[in-house]
Amino acid sequence: MKLYRKEGNIVQILSSPNETVEKGDYLLVEDGEAEKALIVQVIDVQFATIPGVLEELLRSLPDGGELIQGEDVDPLEIAPHITYIQDASLLVCKIRATVENEYLNPSSSWLPSRSQSTIKKLPIPTLLQLAKTNGNLPINLGTAKDSSPFTIDASSLDGRLNIITGKKETGKSHLSKLLMVNLVQYKATVVVFDLNGEYLSLGMTTDGKRTINYDKIHVLTPSQNFKVALKQVNLHVLLGILVHALHLPGTSAREFRRIWKELREKDQLTLHELGETIRNWNCNQHVRDALFSRFHALVNSSFFTDNIAEATLLEESLMKAKDQGGAVVINLRNTSTIDRQIVVEYILGKLVESLTSWKLKAAFLFAEEAHLYLRETYWDDIVTRMRHFGIFTTFITNQPDTIRENIYRQADNIFLFNFTNEHDLDVVSRAARVDAETVRSIARDLPPHHCLTLGKVVRDFPIVARVKALDIKTMGETRLFFAG
Repeated sequence: MKLYRKEGNIVQILSSPNETVEKGDYLLVEDGEAEKALIVQVIDVQFATIPGVLEELLRSLPDGGELIQGEDVDPLEIAPHITYIQDASLLVCKIRATVENEYLNPSSSWLPSRSQSTIKKLPIPTLLQLAKTNGNLPINLGTAKDSSPFTIDASSLDGRLNIITGKKETGKSHLSKLLMVNLVQYKATVVVFDLNGEYLSLGMTTDGKRTINYDKIHVLTPSQNFKVALKQVNLHVLLGILVHALHLPGTSAREFRRIWKELREKDQLTLHELGETIRNWNCNQHVRDALFSRFHALVNSSFFTDNIAEATLLEESLMKAKDQGGAVVINLRNTSTIDRQIVVEYILGKLVESLTSWKLKAAFLFAEEAHLYLRETYWDDIVTRMRHFGIFTTFITNQPDTIRENIYRQADNIFLFNFTNEHDLDVVSRAARVDAETVRSIARDLPPHHCLTLGKVVRDFPIVARVKALDIKTMGETRLFFAG
């Protein structure tokens, strides 16, 4: 391989036919005299455009579709050399860093010698060692392109905003389960909004046996084993549900606050008493109607109850997860859209409550297809305000355009599976830690269960990895008519 040209942070390298280099590979351009080296990543492989090659290819074509009879004469034996030149490749590479005395500098201003520099493949383990991605909490994601183990550190997910995205059936949920299981093993508290019932069997192997995490997975299904009594709910949590999930106007919210205070003083906080008080409350008829419609939404959800015995304390599941590490899976599979929003609002309110009182140190929140149950304006709140409380979110979606652009700009880590749609690729490429050329070139060619890892987990060195298989019972598969 030989250095050909450099424009900005793009380097072009000539490669001979017998050198196998693919998109996503890393190369080390070393200049012995300067004692420096460039780390570059191949983002495209093209045929080298060499004067005269087109003419030779045209000459080799059959004339008018008919084979010319006769014998090729090559007295100077130059045919192999012409073939060699015709098959030469041009590697389009992005400069990722400059290496000097084993120190990485993100600058791309240094220009190595064309004649003196040597170019060779850079093994992924060597790259990760140079980038110092190793830590005390390894998570083995699978294998890199060179079949070497690919490991990230759990601490690089701590305090971070993560996005897992890609087409359907490319392995997004599989990766999120892998991350969750490892976080639980490191005694982290994980909360999952499970839209399709895919995480209900995290504690079971594929053959139905219990895993070491079986007792750490707590599945809560709203209106079944997860109900709430009004006496257990703080006013600000319930107001959050009424205002954010059920869109109660401000005037009505002020009246509800007065009603709540009166029932609290009388120790009569039940659904029945709340309904009767609203019915007899002295206020504007429109306000009463607004309060009544929201009250019936709460009752119809079957999420709230007057029976203290059947009520579930979310704090108990969170505390169990806090002590030994664990995942609280909120099963939203058979929950209607409005009820889903009520439950999610309640969970977020209780999480903030537990975190502000330091009952919980921090929590990792995994949100599958969050656009189906979170208001758009609420995303900013989760990412910014709740991040300071200690809620660290991972969004999982196959519709990247449902995530607001400013969320991408704040994303610390992106795990990108295959996309071929230009619009989807454009959306993802807006992330601050991503360059558009890398996303468009590499992501469209990713096979299933391969992801392009970007961000702080890899110190901004994009790496393609095959996500390893996970011995966990699969749930949430698509029901098929022609299944055997």
